[in-house]
Amino acid sequence: MNRISSQMNNTDTQYYLRKQEVQQNKYNNQIGSQSRIGSLRDDPIAAGHLVRYESYLSRVNQFEKNAQALADQFQIREGYVNQNLQIMQRVRELAVTGANGLSSKDDLKNMATEVNELLKEMIQNANAVDHDGNSLFAGTRTKTVAFDVSLGNVPGASEALIEEVLYNGNIAQNRVEVDENQFLDVDNSGSRIFWAEPQRLMASRDMTQWQAGEDSVIAVDGVDIRVNRGDNIYSLVAKINDSGVAVKASLDPITHGLDLETTDSHQIWLEDKSGAVLEEIGFIKDSSQVPPYNLTGNVRQSGGSVFDTVIALRDAMLKGDSEAIGSRVLGSIDEGISNLTTRLAKSGSDYERAQNNVARSQVHSLNVTQLLSREGDIDFTKTVTDMKMLELVNQATMSNAGKMYSSTLLDYMR
Repeated sequence: MNRISSQMNNTDTQYYLRKQEVQQNKYNNQIGSQSRIGSLRDDPIAAGHLVRYESYLSRVNQFEKNAQALADQFQIREGYVNQNLQIMQRVRELAVTGANGLSSKDDLKNMATEVNELLKEMIQNANAVDHDGNSLFAGTRTKTVAFDVSLGNVPGASEALIEEVLYNGNIAQNRVEVDENQFLDVDNSGSRIFWAEPQRLMASRDMTQWQAGEDSVIAVDGVDIRVNRGDNIYSLVAKINDSGVAVKASLDPITHGLDLETTDSHQIWLEDKSGAVLEEIGFIKDSSQVPPYNLTGNVRQSGGSVFDTVIALRDAMLKGDSEAIGSRVLGSIDEGISNLTTRLAKSGSDYERAQNNVARSQVHSLNVTQLLSREGDIDFTKTVTDMKMLELVNQATMSNAGKMYSSTLLDYMR
């Protein structure tokens, strides 16, 4: 029950005028922000959905940026690998020409000059950097020059030439998130991309009586392998073979030493993470040395990089050794070309996968934006119509109030 008084009309009029002003302000804010939710009380459920959608949209946009950055990197890297592959094809042509036995020693020396220049170009490509100045083929050591060169006196040359090419990077891989808990592994290791032949390491120390004295951990190509106290050499061989790395372990039937051989073309990385197992079996100097150049002098090695192969070809040409060119060197060149072709195909497939992730993120972004619009955007036509109707109601209220309080000061003047 409402009490009737002389102030009732004025009170009600003022109340409804303020209420209309609040509603008008709400519509103005919605039109200005293009959102129907100005505060949580407007629609608590929709507001909760909006927060989650906006969070997911920001992640999707970041996934797209990550995938696009990877695609750009893969594309640039693919170009340099392809250039080195073309150079290796030219190197093979020169090797075939020099191996036919028809070229004189002077002709071979002239060809060695071209091979040496091609070698320099290959090293330049392997030390390439991206637009940010990061090394493309140094693993995760992006601020390091991937390959260092050592000059020396080569028989048959009149000046110091490149004698050795050493890898400065590492074999660690970056994991980049391109979707919810989905990652792309980025392998920029130059010791894999620019390796020519499967590598084999042969230790000469007799290990038939060896047993691990303590629990230890060794790393083979970056994969940790646990060695338990009391394990013998046969247990170690089995653990390496079962670890999933691209390395096959075996016991030499003559020296009874441990042999390691890669199942594809790459350089083996060995490290004692805890304990001294690899040091005990005669593979590495000590745990303070950094792979891959931590092997002892007693370990025999076979297999090298594409740079080693080209250096071997140049040196054989300078010596005039056509027989060496046609046998060992030409075979190494073919294996180097095969590995570069494999790595080029891998880089191309990585690029395509990154592009697919970009396309998927773009579709997800559109879908989530549509959900955001459905939950939070205003119906512009309806909002404008409601606002115009409210303006008419406000005008009618003001007109009615004017009629109720039509008395003026002139009514009291006589």
